[in-house]
Amino acid sequence: MAKHATPLLDQLESGPWPSFVSDIKQEAAVRAKNPRGIDYQIPVDCPEDLLGVLELSYNDKETHWKHGGIVGVFGYGGGVIGRYCDQPEMFPGVAHFHTMRVAQPAGKFYNSKFLRDLCDIWDMRGSGLTNMHGSTGDIVLLGTQTAQLEEIFFELTHNMNVDLGGSGSNLRTPEACLGQSRCEYACYNTQDMCYQLTMDYQDELHRPAFPYKFKFKFDGCPNGCVCAMARSDFAVVGTWKDDIKIDQEAVKAYVAGEFAPNAGAHSGRDWGKFDLQKEVVDRCPSQCMKWDGSKLSIKTADCVRCMHCINTMPRALHIGDERGASILVGAKAPVVDGAQMGSLLVPFVSCEAPYDDVKEVIEKIWDWWMEEGKNRERVGETMKRLSFQKLLEVTDTPAAAYHVKEPRSNPYIFFKEEEVTGGWNRDLAAYRKRHQR
Repeated sequence: MAKHATPLLDQLESGPWPSFVSDIKQEAAVRAKNPRGIDYQIPVDCPEDLLGVLELSYNDKETHWKHGGIVGVFGYGGGVIGRYCDQPEMFPGVAHFHTMRVAQPAGKFYNSKFLRDLCDIWDMRGSGLTNMHGSTGDIVLLGTQTAQLEEIFFELTHNMNVDLGGSGSNLRTPEACLGQSRCEYACYNTQDMCYQLTMDYQDELHRPAFPYKFKFKFDGCPNGCVCAMARSDFAVVGTWKDDIKIDQEAVKAYVAGEFAPNAGAHSGRDWGKFDLQKEVVDRCPSQCMKWDGSKLSIKTADCVRCMHCINTMPRALHIGDERGASILVGAKAPVVDGAQMGSLLVPFVSCEAPYDDVKEVIEKIWDWWMEEGKNRERVGETMKRLSFQKLLEVTDTPAAAYHVKEPRSNPYIFFKEEEVTGGWNRDLAAYRKRHQR
């Protein structure tokens, strides 16, 4: 019999989709029986009390979690999110319910032993509930008590060779797509760049020194499998400089119906005959394509690398050979000043280890943001407040047409002293010789 009645939560199990409520109930039933004889280090009934406090929150229409203040492991300022229940007498199993973030491997490659060992630690010292993965990419271990934090940290770092992720006003755990390990469109080695920058910036990751959070994400191509340009303060998105490679015979084969468009991804129903003009050329956002019935042509200067044509006809079109990445800055979710997409800062950068060109841009942004950013202000908000022009200045990036978001609305132009011949000081005598009163 359940410890707490949960009629509202039970409704979440009634739909056609998997429910987290069912998952918590399943974990509660396993812990109650304990078939493996685990020596649980936190209350056995913590999943049941978790359901109870959530049901109470649904009834009261307000949360019963309170912020835990500063809680963590020795030497680290991040990686643990303190959480306490404000009804500890009613729900003692979740009086403490801290979350731990664990750094995921680049590309999220695991073997079964790693996952089993991780779950063994969490079954014993935590609630047994996990989130694979959090929004930033971390392995999220949901719910343990303060006394277990150091024990878990020791086992993770010494026995599993894995570290805590980022939390608080620091560098959050960098995230990368599968990259060149699995994807033919990857324009640089996303996993290697992610790993190298993670190792280079350990201090920034574990010891908060920023105005607010800062996220790296690495997408190997503009398809954006980790949504870098929409969800990270510093996005490195693979791109190429030269022409898209075209196999004209394969193009004709698509038109003739010999190949399924989109690699057969939409073959669940009959969409009719493939129409190259309507489904590819007319959908090009920059109108850089032309189909004359026998030849497909692309004007590279106008191409914005949206990937639609390549995704639709992968056997006929492929990315170019001169590959690197674009850097976009300032994307974020709506917290202080609304959602923002990343703004293009560097259109093309070579992505060769040890990635000094990329690190140089990162560190210039950090120096400026730590000096000028307000408390809990993301770099995108600082950029918006102080202007994108200022970001160009601090990163020593020459202004170009692709930096323009919209036509200027301010009719005044303010020159800097170094932009004016002779500066602000004038020789009045010489001026009067040229200009009579």
